[in-house]
Amino acid sequence: MKILVTGPLGHIGSRLIREIPSHFPSSEIVMIDNLSTQRYTSLFNLPGNCIYRFIEGDVLEMDLPSIMAGVDAVIHLAAITDAAGSFQIREKIEHVNYNATKKVAESCVLLGISMIHLSSTSVYGTQESTVDEDCHEEDLKPQSPYAETKLREERLLQEMAATKDLRFVTCRFGTIVGISPGMRFHTAVNKFCWQAVLGQPLTVWRTALHQKRPYLAIKDAMDAFFFLLDKRCFDGRVYNVITENLTVNDVISWIRPHVGEVMIDYVDAEIMNQLSYEVSSRRFRDLGFTFTGSIEKNIIETIDLLQSPGGHHD
Repeated sequence: MKILVTGPLGHIGSRLIREIPSHFPSSEIVMIDNLSTQRYTSLFNLPGNCIYRFIEGDVLEMDLPSIMAGVDAVIHLAAITDAAGSFQIREKIEHVNYNATKKVAESCVLLGISMIHLSSTSVYGTQESTVDEDCHEEDLKPQSPYAETKLREERLLQEMAATKDLRFVTCRFGTIVGISPGMRFHTAVNKFCWQAVLGQPLTVWRTALHQKRPYLAIKDAMDAFFFLLDKRCFDGRVYNVITENLTVNDVISWIRPHVGEVMIDYVDAEIMNQLSYEVSSRRFRDLGFTFTGSIEKNIIETIDLLQSPGGHHD
């Protein structure tokens, strides 16, 4: 198995490139990353039972077909991913993320390669209690420029599947939770763990404490990739990939026993709205996938990683 991973040094990618060899022994992993986030440590101590080839560069500027020759599947993770920060760089997000996806997809069409495309459950914005992939158009109200672009990417790929026979699948991931070499701390649960361990108030969006949002355990994210590759499920459909729908209050209740007192600082943020909803993963489950990850376990592992032996940080 020869797999190309774009954006392999990020939170999801850095875990994925370490787990591929266990699932596909003696595989070849081609990695493309522009190192804009300088997460060099994501390349440290890679497993030895496969062939790694790292290419530093920008997907938008590369001769992708020559790099992708002989590849069995592409897992496209490369993107500017800070949803909250995307309001300040709206045009850059749209240019970089959309066009990178377009270029990767065009190369897949040219070479007949299958593609796993990563999207986000933040494309939803609904007053319904539960939402799924067949929701009404009015329930798709992306919560940030990042999510707006993800929805445009989804529609582009569906059009390319209809007109150019692109073989792909889109996964709308919930907010990722769990440790990896390239993890960041700008998303909700990771940020809360970081703040709690440092004794800082948790910065909670004013409307969010009791709103439900979808989260994805990193183990389930990895299992989802391998499930799709094993089944060769490139049916051009969109799948919600969600471990659990939780409120911020649920998350804090799992953090508190491991750090002691937790203070909350309520803040306003442009990304949030007044809506609370759950995202259904029934379509993905109906394919035969079983979610076995645990958000609570991932929270505990993240706190353990951050705490010193004495459990105190200055």
